[in-house]
Amino acid sequence: MGQDQTKQQIEKGLKLYQSNDTEKALYVWMKVLRKTSDPGGKFRVLGCLITAHSEMGKYKEMLQYSLAQINTAREMEDPDYLTEGYLNLARSNEKLCEFQKTVSYCETCLNMQGTTVSLQLNGQVCLSMGNAYLGLSVFQKALVSYEKALRYAHNNDDKMLECRVCCSLGNFYIQLKDYEKALFFPCKAAELVNDYGKGWSLKYRAMSQYHMSVAYKKLMRLADAMECCEVQTSNYDTTLLCSPRLHLFDKFFVCSPSIQKAFPRYESSMCIISEIGNRLGQASIYVGVGKCWILQKEYDKALDSLQRAHDLAEAIGNKLCILKVHSLCEGIYRCKEQQDELREQVVKFLQCVEELELYCGMCGESIGERNQQLQALPCSHIFHLKCLQTNGTKGCPKCHRSSVKLGFV
Repeated sequence: MGQDQTKQQIEKGLKLYQSNDTEKALYVWMKVLRKTSDPGGKFRVLGCLITAHSEMGKYKEMLQYSLAQINTAREMEDPDYLTEGYLNLARSNEKLCEFQKTVSYCETCLNMQGTTVSLQLNGQVCLSMGNAYLGLSVFQKALVSYEKALRYAHNNDDKMLECRVCCSLGNFYIQLKDYEKALFFPCKAAELVNDYGKGWSLKYRAMSQYHMSVAYKKLMRLADAMECCEVQTSNYDTTLLCSPRLHLFDKFFVCSPSIQKAFPRYESSMCIISEIGNRLGQASIYVGVGKCWILQKEYDKALDSLQRAHDLAEAIGNKLCILKVHSLCEGIYRCKEQQDELREQVVKFLQCVEELELYCGMCGESIGERNQQLQALPCSHIFHLKCLQTNGTKGCPKCHRSSVKLGFV
């Protein structure tokens, strides 16, 4: 299959894919992959397969196609193709919660400066790096990466990238429990979809609605959360988003008289999350199950579930999940009056807080324990908004970098 025929068949697959005939599109692209003799065409069709498998939640297959694509790029010795290939490798590893590998591949991309395509991709690279740092609970570096991604989006007038960054920032502030900001950013993403997203994939609308629903739930605006959920499920399979869809519903079951109703949903969600390889999602589910057992005073079962969460979180390097596990275990051992185990959990909890730097550099109180408004300085160090407003600052109390205005995010 020559260059012209390869191009025609790739376009044919794209039209099928855009009309939601995914199975036929994949058949066409796989046929091209087997028969084409054009390296550039092979690289492009691998890119189509990577995107399709990403949107289907088949992240292990996505990784295999990414590895094939980077090998093709190396054979061609083209820096633009290499940059795109390393970005797809980074994204694949991000989906599989291999966050250290994601950071490494992103750094490789950013070091390959100089070409027009590379510069255009830098915003997407920074977004993936920010997501990886957030997965590792390295909050300042995550925020620095998101700010860079937003800067690229604004400079290139890339509304789609801006939408994705806003959704990631929503997730960022959910984790730090600033629920007002956690709602603001996905609402901004939803506005971008409404204003510019007519030709975008349905996943962008669903993604913005998903993150809005999570924030609404945290703010106890349950009717708004359910409305967002209805919008997202009518547009896209939300089980393929960054967190299990059950995250929206577990609060309703925990608040209901029968907590047992939550367990089948957790089990169903675990099957989906395990299949797509989202280990952070698995850890989150084990934490949720542990909370349910605690409410039923089944402490041994809760400890078993929390240990599973701890092991997964430790394997992927998510320190915030480990912190939550130590906090819950501390409560269990306090109820069981097991003083030695209680002291051990308290020490580990405080060590995690210190490592994560989850405290305000002005008042010294913790960040992320309850819903509080936060604000980042231009250096991306985060403080309580009330502390900055009350005390003011001519420089960051943590790094002493001079700062006159508050950060954008």
